[in-house]
Amino acid sequence: MTDHDLNDLHDGAIPAATLVIFRAAGGGAPELLMVERAKEMSFAGGAMVFPGGRVDGGDHVLAELLGGDAETASRIAAIRETIEETGVPVGLKPMPSAEALAAMRAALHAGTPFAEALADAGSALDLDMLEPWARWLPAHRGMKRFDTRFYLAELPADAPRATVDATENVRLVWATAQSVLDDADAGKLAIIFPTRRNLERLALFDNFADAVAHARATPIRIVTPWTEERSGEQHLCIADDAGYPVTSEPLSGAMRA
Repeated sequence: MTDHDLNDLHDGAIPAATLVIFRAAGGGAPELLMVERAKEMSFAGGAMVFPGGRVDGGDHVLAELLGGDAETASRIAAIRETIEETGVPVGLKPMPSAEALAAMRAALHAGTPFAEALADAGSALDLDMLEPWARWLPAHRGMKRFDTRFYLAELPADAPRATVDATENVRLVWATAQSVLDDADAGKLAIIFPTRRNLERLALFDNFADAVAHARATPIRIVTPWTEERSGEQHLCIADDAGYPVTSEPLSGAMRA
């Protein structure tokens, strides 16, 4: 893909951020926090996804105040969206009290800028808790397109219980990457193409530290799926140098969004 093609892809794409939270599960594979999107949502309606959403103007303002850039704004958005959607305060210091967190979450839902909600809770951001994992930017035209940065984080030991927001999402689960894949294959839940590819990659690791080591050793490429014919069937494909163990899927079975 040429630089010109990449610039065209960025035009009109909505900046977004997603947070993959790991929780140790008694010596077995780590569990990941996922939410099920409400069926009426225009993007990924009815699908199981990681917490996340758009990078908004307030995220950019806060990033500038911190001396950061667009990547900083994405980290901020991942933290904010996770609080809004699940009530889990990853990336904050100190950890707010249960009452302060509830007030922060309500304020964010009401449209209060994140910087103001943080100040009211007596907390600040700890952006180093987030580890860059991936960046996805689809190429399909005529559809809502998101330029999404994925981050990894570990659940703080004193984090409160996750609770669904019951607005954009209808339920949440802690589950291993492989169990989500198995349930999707059994028709028990739906996952979109980027989520499936990331779950397959995350399923390779027995703990958070190994996933982080892999992330740091794997240069982040902008992942832009394309379609091509393979063995007489159209496949949705991604490049083979971005760290993913599976790089194609028959288009007939892929849920794109």
